[in-house]
Amino acid sequence: MQTSEMTAKIAEGNGFIAALDQSGGSTPKALRGYGVSDDEWSGDEEMFAKIHEMRSRIITSPAFTGDKVIGAILFERTMNGEIDGKPVPGVLHDKGIVPFIKIDKGLEEQANGVQLMKPMPGLDDLLDHSRVLGMFGTKERSVIHEPNREGIAAIVAQQIEIGRQVLSHGLMPILEPETNIKGANRAECDTILVEELEKQLSAMPGDEKVMLKLSIPVKPGHYDALVDHPRVLRVVALSGGYERPEACEELAKNRGMIASFSRALLQDLRASMSDAEFDKSLGGAIDQIHAASTQKTASASA
Repeated sequence: MQTSEMTAKIAEGNGFIAALDQSGGSTPKALRGYGVSDDEWSGDEEMFAKIHEMRSRIITSPAFTGDKVIGAILFERTMNGEIDGKPVPGVLHDKGIVPFIKIDKGLEEQANGVQLMKPMPGLDDLLDHSRVLGMFGTKERSVIHEPNREGIAAIVAQQIEIGRQVLSHGLMPILEPETNIKGANRAECDTILVEELEKQLSAMPGDEKVMLKLSIPVKPGHYDALVDHPRVLRVVALSGGYERPEACEELAKNRGMIASFSRALLQDLRASMSDAEFDKSLGGAIDQIHAASTQKTASASA
């Protein structure tokens, strides 16, 4: 797919983005959820080999196609890996799925109610390499815990700074200032986040667009201004710890938002499943998430 084709698919496609980007810190938990215990691997290389097997099985499943999955976010090792001798980004292209790469290196300690992203040494080289491999965009995550305006403003500023660096390499950034869904003041966090995003996006020079990946808001329709913002290509939602049924129910209440789920997509998959069982389970999850992304309920904002 050419960049123009990928842009159109992400902007207008009726589907969702699969998040297959668990990194080193979250991989053991993801493997346990998949039914691979800690004693089945030893050291990082074996751990990453196990998670690559899982991701390869997902990507090659007949249920995983560009008809409903319009994009996929990859971990750097997955982007650089192969499936049946072919680079993973090329496998996704062949299926009509637009590839993104997770670029953040984890989170700083909490300050001012938020966790900023850690420094990303070598980011320019990684972005150039990603572009060569056929990647369309990036994803970078930070976290909001409390309704502290100074902290939230700093998170948005950092996200936009990195986003502009990504844009300078011809890639599309997904800015992910996640709101902790277990926080006591989530609704207030949502309000401050929208205000800061509107203000700082509007102040960006030029006319290039970014994407946003946000926690599902407490109040349905709260992100409508961001969905309609001229500097936003698309708004996607993370599941943020919700089980899939609840995540889908809440997502369906929000106009213009599509899913970018990780755990909620993969939660029922097990290494011990036969191929038929695996494909059926994955297909059911894809159908449910696709419906929540494309078929909005009466509660969705008008």
